[in-house]
Amino acid sequence: MLIIGHRGARGLAPENTIAGLQKGLEHHADMLEFDLRVTKDAVVILHHDNALTDPGGNKLKIAETTFDELKAHKPDLPTFDEMLDTIGCPVPLYIEVKPGVPVKPIVKIIRSRLGAGWKNNAFLLGSKSQKTLRELHAALPGISKIVIEPWSGVRAHRRAREVDAKIVAMNQLWLWWGFIRGFKHSDTELFAYTLNNPAKARRWARWGLSGAITDYPDRFEK
Repeated sequence: MLIIGHRGARGLAPENTIAGLQKGLEHHADMLEFDLRVTKDAVVILHHDNALTDPGGNKLKIAETTFDELKAHKPDLPTFDEMLDTIGCPVPLYIEVKPGVPVKPIVKIIRSRLGAGWKNNAFLLGSKSQKTLRELHAALPGISKIVIEPWSGVRAHRRAREVDAKIVAMNQLWLWWGFIRGFKHSDTELFAYTLNNPAKARRWARWGLSGAITDYPDRFEK
């Protein structure tokens, strides 16, 4: 079973930051997961919500704000390029593209890395939005896709077939042993998010779970 650092290692360091991703590596995560959004001036950044809330409680919508303005409110806000330059790809990078985010700036950066010698397997591209996944698959067909599905296994399989995805990530609250075992006998791997209980993860691994997306990769260290 793969251990996947959720937003880097959000239980141990600030999420979607260089420090958080480095913390995930420090605790031997097999894969690093993080979120991408695009600013008003087309800079690709690591951030989960559609708005950035600063320590004073001010909210700035990312799509309507420039990177420099956002950075002034959150000094540790990294760009995708900065993250790739700093972290590299010591493990595969599980990139969640948020719904409604324009994919062209993201595709451009990934293509530039591939052109510089990075391998397709350095990246995995996931989204809860099927429209986003279709666009990513059309632009980058050689990179593995992840269907992120909150609750419906039937819908997850249908979405996976459409974009030739071999991985489905589902909310662990809806998983049970029979459902997990069904994936074990298919050609699709199952990841669970956000799974912070190692005992449950090990039990589910015996039933066929392929990956645990966790805030606490340190809990899973052998």
